[in-house]
Amino acid sequence: MANSITDVKGIKVGSVQDLEALTGCTVVLAGREGAVCGVDVRGSAPGTRETDLLSPLNMVEKVHAVVLSGGSAFGLDAACGVMDYLEAQGIGHPVGPTVVPIVPAAVLFDLGVGDFRVRPDRKMGLQACRQAGLVVQEGNIGAGAGATVGKLRGYEYCTKSGLGSWSISLENGLTVGAIVAVNAFGDVINPQNGQIIAGVRDNDGNMLGTARAWKNLKGDIPFQRATNTTIAVVACNAELDKSRATKLAQMAHNGLARSINPIHTMCDGDTVFALATGEMAGDVNVIGYLAQEVLAQAVLRAVYAAQSIKGIRACGDLGEGDIKHDTGI
Repeated sequence: MANSITDVKGIKVGSVQDLEALTGCTVVLAGREGAVCGVDVRGSAPGTRETDLLSPLNMVEKVHAVVLSGGSAFGLDAACGVMDYLEAQGIGHPVGPTVVPIVPAAVLFDLGVGDFRVRPDRKMGLQACRQAGLVVQEGNIGAGAGATVGKLRGYEYCTKSGLGSWSISLENGLTVGAIVAVNAFGDVINPQNGQIIAGVRDNDGNMLGTARAWKNLKGDIPFQRATNTTIAVVACNAELDKSRATKLAQMAHNGLARSINPIHTMCDGDTVFALATGEMAGDVNVIGYLAQEVLAQAVLRAVYAAQSIKGIRACGDLGEGDIKHDTGI
């Protein structure tokens, strides 16, 4: 067991990052046959592609990869490199002379850190595919390279975040996993005790928290809006149709609500994709509950694995220890 989303059979993950520019992308490959996919967008400043296609009302049932990327809207270009890779492998929706890979994507805003002139592009997406495998690196990796949390007071007082993943497997073989790039406006909270572990800091570098900082500012938001977003993929080895996959994505958002506060603001573009590989039967209620658990844990792993870089401090610098992954399952 890798304790990551790749514990779901058929799922592979590849990441590429530029730590000088503080940006990168992460690709989740769904195998030659693809996976049924749903999506739920809760934040009000999203940057996405192919999400309309995932509606249960529309035709195509399966996707072949999902891309999570930095670079704001520029980063959507990385999905084109993923399409190039998949087409070369003969993976995609058959259209006669060739195949068209179905590659939804979501991006986060990291242009305010590092070098805004460098964005994930076609080449980076292709490279991420070539590096894809079962080992999932976390922290300042891929789409999490430039991720930060708690930005009410600006980057000087925020906390470094990153990419995180986690999974749960039941005795009957059902496996649910998640991967997430955490770039939230709000704070990351340990749901086991309510403690803020990453977020807005005070002038001395101690954890202040968005709610308290907001009260001090009398509700004003001096920081630039629409510069956040938490983007994630949850996957399971169950057989679901697009309607249930969409419901799975909706339920998974509760994992974000458990671990990020505030979440789904006008300043965020929070988006969750849900993949179902169809290996076994499964109850969407059970799968949705597990998805909440693994996504909440993946968020915590994203901040605990992050490292301080370019003056942006990680929570490890504040004396925080590792978290116990106790989901009660």
